[in-house]
Order: sequence, then C-alpha cells, then structure tokens
Amino acid sequence: MHMGQSSEPVTSHRRIALPILLFSALWLTGAFCAQALEKPGLPLANIYREGVDLSQYWVSEKLDGVRAYWTGSLFLSRNGNGYAAPVWFTAGFPSVPLDGELWMGRASFQQLVSAVRKQQPNDLDWHRIQYMVFDLPTAIGGFTERLERLESLIQQSNSPYIQLVEQVRVPDHQSLMKRLAQVVEAGGEGLMLHHEASRYQAGRSDDLLKVKPYMDAEARVIAHLPGQGKYTGLLGALLVESADGKRFRIGTGFSDAERRMPPAIGSLVTYQYRGFTDSGVPRFPSYLRVREE
Repeated sequence: MHMGQSSEPVTSHRRIALPILLFSALWLTGAFCAQALEKPGLPLANIYREGVDLSQYWVSEKLDGVRAYWTGSLFLSRNGNGYAAPVWFTAGFPSVPLDGELWMGRASFQQLVSAVRKQQPNDLDWHRIQYMVFDLPTAIGGFTERLERLESLIQQSNSPYIQLVEQVRVPDHQSLMKRLAQVVEAGGEGLMLHHEASRYQAGRSDDLLKVKPYMDAEARVIAHLPGQGKYTGLLGALLVESADGKRFRIGTGFSDAERRMPPAIGSLVTYQYRGFTDSGVPRFPSYLRVREE
C-alpha cells in the first residue's frame, strides 16, 4: 500500500495532560504505579455481517495482543492503567497520541500479558514486543487520511519496535472470507474493518467491525465448580454471569495450569461461543482468557 506524505495536523490531548506529567515523572524515575489515570476514549468494534459495503472499508488482521493507547509519552490500557515500557523501547516514538496493540506474535497472548503487567519491565520480554499501530486519534479527517499521515509518522521514526498494521482492500464478501480463512489457518484470530471515512470517536459503531470464525463475549466469574474424574481436585467449570444477567457454565478451553489456578472470582473472562440456545444462553461456550480491565 502506497500512501502520500503529508504534514501532521494534530490537536493537543489536554484532558490527560496533567496526570501524564505526574505519571511520566514517576515512571522515568522507576517509581511506577499501576494506579489508573483517565481512561482513553477508544473506538470499539461491532460484529461484521454479510451485506456491508466492503468497498468503503480497509481490512487488517485482528491481532491477539493488548490494546495500548500511546499518549505521546506513555502507554495506557483501556482502563487508564499505565504499562511500564522500558525507555529504550519507546525511544523515537512519535510525540502524538497513537492507538494500537502491544503484540508478541500469534499465539503468544499469555506471555505478552505476563510481560506488560510487570511494574518493573524485563528487557528480554520487551525485546520480543512490537507496538502495532492502526490509528492516529487526534488527527483530523477520515480513516484513510489518518492512515496516510500515520504511515508518514512511522517512516520518520527510527524505532524498530513500532510498526504500522497492514491495511488492504477486498472487493466482496467471498474475498473477505477467503482472507479470513488464510489468517485463521496461519494462527491468527480474525480480521478488522475500518470505514474509510470514519472519524476517531469513542464507543461502539459500524465504523469499526470485527470478523471472526466464531463469536466471543465477556462474562464475570461467579464461582469455581469442582472437577470430576481426571479433573478431581481441579477446576471443572466456571460459573459466570453475562452483562444481561444470564448465568451459565464454561467447562472447556482451559489448560491444565489454568485448571490448577483458575481465573479469580470477580474477574472478567473472554469466551467464544456458537450462537444462543432458546433461553438466550451462549451455545458451546469455551474459555479464551482473562480480560484485561
């Protein structure tokens, strides 16, 4: 994909400027604190359905990483918690806000989460991480215009740890499904669709769509149910509650280590499923991971 060069028309991100100054001082002196700052307002995806005019969308791989908002000086999680990246990792990063994911590669999510959660970053861990950027929050214009400016910014950076997520076009639903199958076969999670004219705005909308071979959602852990047979003494299933108050069990998808040390009661977990039963409960729910809050 070839994008033109252009100057960077960005606006100041005033609403988090003061807490950032304080947090930066603590972080640079090694006194990192996991206390939440102000949550960044992030665009969230709806589910793709056939019939969407794909000629209006850019398509990229849905990375199995950790969403990270770069303020221009530090990383924030979805809930405004800081990720303590080493100073050398972010050296040369643009000094404007970026939206992207910290990523270790396909099928490396748990190792990634372990690395970014550490209040004292481990250099060996962070040498394996890339910041994969897909949007420029404070730039004016639609997504295509932001993408052009974003490519220019990344090209100007000398850092080997920041990379632009590849964005491509597909002509129709059949081509989209073919690309989805290729990504999933290679170990990827799915695809993301960005509307070419969309503005950067918080909340869920059809400006951003996700395409996956299954559906997923989050639920709160209510209880640990004991296992039987080969799982005696281990977790048998999680009793969880969805946002609409439905309670159900998740009994598959766990590793032996996760059955020995299951997600904490009260934590939010992500699961995949295949539609709903007549009573509105997810069919064949399978555990994926603890959701980073």
